[in-house]
Amino acid sequence: MTIWQPRLAFRRVKDFQPKPESFYSTNVNHFVLNIGLIGAGRIGRLHAQNLSNQIPDVQLRMITDANESAAGECAAKFHIPEWGTDIRKIIEHPEIQALVVCSPTNTHSAIIEAAAAAGKHIFCEKPIDVDLGRIDQALHAVQRAGVLLQVGFNRRFDPNFRRVRQAVANGEVGTVHQVRITSRDPAPPSIDYILNSGGLFMDMTIHDFDMARFLAGDEVEEIYATGSARVDPRIEKAGDIDTAVALLKFSRGACGTIENCRQAVYGYDQRVEVFGSGGSIVVDNKYPNNVVVQGKDTIYRDLPLNFFMERYLESYLVEMQDFVDAIRGGHPSPVSGLEARIPVVMAHAARLSMMENRPVRLSEVSRCRLPTGDTADSQSALHGTGNADC
Repeated sequence: MTIWQPRLAFRRVKDFQPKPESFYSTNVNHFVLNIGLIGAGRIGRLHAQNLSNQIPDVQLRMITDANESAAGECAAKFHIPEWGTDIRKIIEHPEIQALVVCSPTNTHSAIIEAAAAAGKHIFCEKPIDVDLGRIDQALHAVQRAGVLLQVGFNRRFDPNFRRVRQAVANGEVGTVHQVRITSRDPAPPSIDYILNSGGLFMDMTIHDFDMARFLAGDEVEEIYATGSARVDPRIEKAGDIDTAVALLKFSRGACGTIENCRQAVYGYDQRVEVFGSGGSIVVDNKYPNNVVVQGKDTIYRDLPLNFFMERYLESYLVEMQDFVDAIRGGHPSPVSGLEARIPVVMAHAARLSMMENRPVRLSEVSRCRLPTGDTADSQSALHGTGNADC
């Protein structure tokens, strides 16, 4: 399967070198940044809380949501002066400089294009779209407008995962041999959600695809994936799976595994290991406390945190602070549109692999035109020339 994409200019993707803690805290122009929020759901409310109470020199000026009462309640709770249901008003608002997009996935790319045309900087929750052609149209609009786009792959901002990336970048584990990611939810979402999610690989594993690249500092060339519906037969009837394993082949020879399940009865299971020639580095689950009870017959502790917003609470704040600081300081996007496009390619490759029961190279799924007019697969595009920051 080959998908041709609109012509884009690509920046060379760095080797994921972690930025120092001072990167976003120095040489920043501390003007008040007026932000509009699209979407008053669970993630939208979390971003509203952070923008209103945790990030200095930010004014959350307006919120819109298709549900008028949800927009009004969020506006009242976080003292947002303007609210409504018309997305056009927030995009065209003359005093708003940046937008935070937390609306349903099928609205993301169109909002990005319209916001870019209006000269707004954009933070958008993942994914930009499930369709690669629409993603590239959105990235082209961002490039043409010269605005900043950051996509919400929040796990990159988790302090534990950042430390893993730092260890790999510094050579603390030697040459990377294996990357292992375990990601299991405490309970499956509703069937209505499943029907509109894009499937497990696009909705859930997409975070792990991004993390595999980020932690290893390397690109994935090939994916072999398998899965089934083990938790809820209704998920199978909806045409999806709830349990999966993906095997990754990296360009430098390392291999990776990703294990997913929509239900882990003991809580939110989020573990990582990177193993190399010089050792390994491991991230375990987060727990509500450090207490271990030791008795005559058993030793036990409380279950892990049970919800992703608890587990990754800090990462959501850090990613939004970095977005604000990147705008103020004129820095490149912490998670660019091109970086966010690659996990979508990986999700399509995983789905194709499962359907055809074979390894799938990413080049089978994503091909694009480079500025020279030549063609290249996703790997060449990642390391192509150009100065777009989209």
